[in-house]
Amino acid sequence: MSKTQTKSNGSIIAIVTMMFLYAMIAFVTNLAAPIGVVMKNDPEVGGSNALAMLGNLMNFLAYLVMGIPAGKMLVKAGYKKTAMIGVGLGLIGVMVQFISGLEAFEGYSDNVIYLLGAFISGVSVCLLNTVVNPMLNLIGGGGNRGNQLNMIGGTFNSLAATLTPMLVGSLIGQVTKETDFADINLVLYIAMAVFALAFIVLALVPIREPELGKVTADTKFEHSPWAFRHFVLGAIGIFIYVGIEVGIPGTLNFYISDTTDKGAGLLANAALIGGFVAGTYWLLMLAGRIIGSAIASKVSSKTMTMVVTVVGVLLILGAMFSDKTNTVSMPVFTGTGFEMATVPLSAMLLVLCGLCTSVMWTSIFNMATEGLGKYTAAASGIFMMMVVGGGVLPFVQNLIADSSAGYMISYIVPLLGLVYLFYYAVAGCKNVNTDIPIK
Repeated sequence: MSKTQTKSNGSIIAIVTMMFLYAMIAFVTNLAAPIGVVMKNDPEVGGSNALAMLGNLMNFLAYLVMGIPAGKMLVKAGYKKTAMIGVGLGLIGVMVQFISGLEAFEGYSDNVIYLLGAFISGVSVCLLNTVVNPMLNLIGGGGNRGNQLNMIGGTFNSLAATLTPMLVGSLIGQVTKETDFADINLVLYIAMAVFALAFIVLALVPIREPELGKVTADTKFEHSPWAFRHFVLGAIGIFIYVGIEVGIPGTLNFYISDTTDKGAGLLANAALIGGFVAGTYWLLMLAGRIIGSAIASKVSSKTMTMVVTVVGVLLILGAMFSDKTNTVSMPVFTGTGFEMATVPLSAMLLVLCGLCTSVMWTSIFNMATEGLGKYTAAASGIFMMMVVGGGVLPFVQNLIADSSAGYMISYIVPLLGLVYLFYYAVAGCKNVNTDIPIK
């Protein structure tokens, strides 16, 4: 076999493995919001949306702690070892969440243990995210091709994200004060099995490190990613984007599942319907990423971001000014099949935002890392630190939702975020520091 064939086969194996890790990231991350529905109805939590978002906050807080260390680990240990460490920690994190549902832990202790598990899981997905994004971008040679590979990976991410809230929602059904973490053990069993299998596969499969942008412990760095203006603005964009992506469906799940006057007005199987509505958002993200993957080699990240941010702003404004008495029908998974359920028009509009957010992550990542060369790995670590926005902004959004302002007004948070991302695509993404050596 020629060196060219060997290199090609190594790249294919690496790409397939990264796609699998993309799916695992979404599976673990999207456990937080539907489990939060259970946590919200715990007597100790008292029905607070903000407190119910603590699991999500802990998951993303790990990015703030591990973001930069993850980038340094990637430089020293390489892509494969970093991925294996991430998968191993993921198994431990899910096991801790499983322990929180045991009868031995009641009252506040089960919530505290669950939050610890959510934090460990967050460390896991932080490491995995640090690996998959730059590796696919570098294998693709950057530019539109690198963006296309990340878009394809995003489709697997969205598929797992779609199924997770649906699966948890079907297990929970109607939430009561007696509903406990143990009611979702099946999901945790699946997660533990997947992590164990992934660790074995990673240990056995040879993964070729990408040559483009490759660095070692001996590589000299005269500057840092922070020296590039377009990267700094892009890092802020990632913080905001992840907050938008998580906050829209997470708060929507609470809104649909809320059986009080503040909620959507659904009573029967509200948690089940809320899980499916949130799942539909992720399903549309999957559809958007499939479309994005098909056109990414021809349409620039800049153009994609400009278009989807404008559409997203219009959809959120429509939802905010729509009365919940204005309803539409959409398919809802009942456990045995799909049925049509009546939900507020605002819910449908917010679900459609999934088409918009679908292409933002890879587009922002590629715009911000374009032209960084040897600084790419360190930049990826900083990006992972900024993913903490997925915990901070939804928490802020749900503080507003808890107030008298209500759920729909809370969507001012993702609305303002989309306005910033439009600015970044129009002007902020330009590399004005081309004089900095990157080799």
